[in-house]
Amino acid sequence: MNRTLFRLHSWMALVAFLPLLVICVTGSVLVFKHELDSLLQHSEVRVEPGSRQRMGLDALEASLHRHFPEHEIVGWALFEDPGRADLVYTIRQGSDEWNYALVNQYNGEILRPPMSLTHYLSDWLLELHFTLLLGDWGTLLTGLLSVLLCLLGITGFVLYRGFWKRFLTLRWNARLIVYFSDLHKMTGIVSAPVLLIVGFTGAWWNLTHFAHEMEEHAQGAGHYRMSGRLYSDTFSLQGLLEDSGVRISGFEARYISFPWEPGRNIIFWGEVGANNPLLSQYASSVAYNAQSGEHLGSGDIREAGLGSKVLDSYRRLHFGNFAGIASKLLWSLIGLSPLLLSLTGLYLWYQRRDKRRAARLKRHRPATSGLERPAARW
Repeated sequence: MNRTLFRLHSWMALVAFLPLLVICVTGSVLVFKHELDSLLQHSEVRVEPGSRQRMGLDALEASLHRHFPEHEIVGWALFEDPGRADLVYTIRQGSDEWNYALVNQYNGEILRPPMSLTHYLSDWLLELHFTLLLGDWGTLLTGLLSVLLCLLGITGFVLYRGFWKRFLTLRWNARLIVYFSDLHKMTGIVSAPVLLIVGFTGAWWNLTHFAHEMEEHAQGAGHYRMSGRLYSDTFSLQGLLEDSGVRISGFEARYISFPWEPGRNIIFWGEVGANNPLLSQYASSVAYNAQSGEHLGSGDIREAGLGSKVLDSYRRLHFGNFAGIASKLLWSLIGLSPLLLSLTGLYLWYQRRDKRRAARLKRHRPATSGLERPAARW
């Protein structure tokens, strides 16, 4: 059984190592996406709050529509960090492509006009990470690769189930193949728990997203092309924001979802200060009718069942931001481990392949007959 499992583990790694390497390394970088953006585009993603108060959402919305009348707002991120600029998703009229703008929430200044979701380096890396730049089918592919990552972790655990006996052993003075074997096992065992978490949560998101897209656009139905504003301007967005804090005790909105196709509502997603560090900043929600502003319902994660809390925890578990900088550093370092696993694994596979080839040649080498031996002496 171990031999079969070893072959399965080896072939899965050989087939998927390059795309998995891309996914894991980009994920390792994206753990610090905002920090990278702050370094490269500081004047666009960072603002100076000082002692100022945020402008009201209505004034900010009016500023955006005044500058970009051909764009409709479909999403609005309100970050906990007061020095981080608001991020506003838009769709241009006549299009179905999402863009995003950056706005100074203290004075309404447009820091970045609506541009493609892949305009900057970190945005491009994010698209590469989730889709390998292959669109919806890339989402399916990366989901399947994430499943494969989980299978590699599980088979590695089974193969090296006695790892605890020589967990931190590296035979420095042994042959290179022995040292690489020790290094491969140790790296795999140390990184496997995190890679299993990242692989499972990534597979869940990508596969469910792909299934949703296939269901929504079955029989060739395309995405809705924005033809005009899909929510009424007869009510105050700032009023809805303030009302959402009344509907759920302790609620702080972190993202507003606006209609991006007919029939959608306005939903405020946010956090409620729960003691569970794994609950995301979008765990609770308050919904309003997009035409009348009427309150439709609220969802407090504190009152939800265990299943809902587990599903919500996938966000923090995937990005590793549940324990501040410490967990982010750990997730980022572990994300680089497939690079070392690939190098050591390829070396081991190549050496074993040569060894098997030499053994086959030796077995099939023609034997010298008894009649030939005397003739050789003549």
